[in-house]
Amino acid sequence: MDVALAVFALAPGLALGSFLNVVAARLPERRSLVRRRSSCRSCGHEIAWYDNVPLVSYAVLRGRCRACDARIGLLYPAVELATALLLAGSILAFGPSLRAAAAVVFCCALVVVTATDIERRIVPNRVVVPATVVVLALQTAARPSPEWAIAAASASAFLLLAALVYPAGMGLGDVKLALLMGAALGRSVTVALMFGMVAALVPSVVLLARHGARARKMAIPFAPFLALGSVVALFTGERLVHWYLATL
Repeated sequence: MDVALAVFALAPGLALGSFLNVVAARLPERRSLVRRRSSCRSCGHEIAWYDNVPLVSYAVLRGRCRACDARIGLLYPAVELATALLLAGSILAFGPSLRAAAAVVFCCALVVVTATDIERRIVPNRVVVPATVVVLALQTAARPSPEWAIAAASASAFLLLAALVYPAGMGLGDVKLALLMGAALGRSVTVALMFGMVAALVPSVVLLARHGARARKMAIPFAPFLALGSVVALFTGERLVHWYLATL
């Protein structure tokens, strides 16, 4: 039954991903999310409905605007596909439940934050803060425990300390994102933080190898790596924590 629901959720997930692209593009600029149709960023031409079908339109247009032939970034179809897969994965992992609802809200926030940090180097408060409140309420209702609030405060405090020690490598947006991560993941947030930090080392080492000492002045967006670690922890974190505790 859950498999059928997960497959059924793919199409709505693609549509939701298309809307999240709008959120990521307009929210940082404080533009309305519902007024005016989407338009090309290069020429301003409004996009017709048949050119706004998730994934399909991108493939048909070969990643270019129909009006001005400007290239459309791969981030747009990536957001749509990632949203669909995460929505289906949440239903498959947790079934129709409050936990699944919390996972969906969490994943949607991660997708938007990843897109905005890649494009603009910002983690919008207007995404992270409301998502944290909703996720914390859903997780507490599903499994009443102080674990979610404690994990949220602890994860945020950990990254705040890192930001104070090394402000050039950590922003306050990442600190607020950790608050959401803890609310969604509970004690599994440790897995997300560790995985995200290890993953972030890869581009850091590449930059260091290519640019030497100059790499210290080259910033990379950290939120996408935290989001990647969060997805790993969301679906496998509890098993990893249980395995680790069993080995002690």
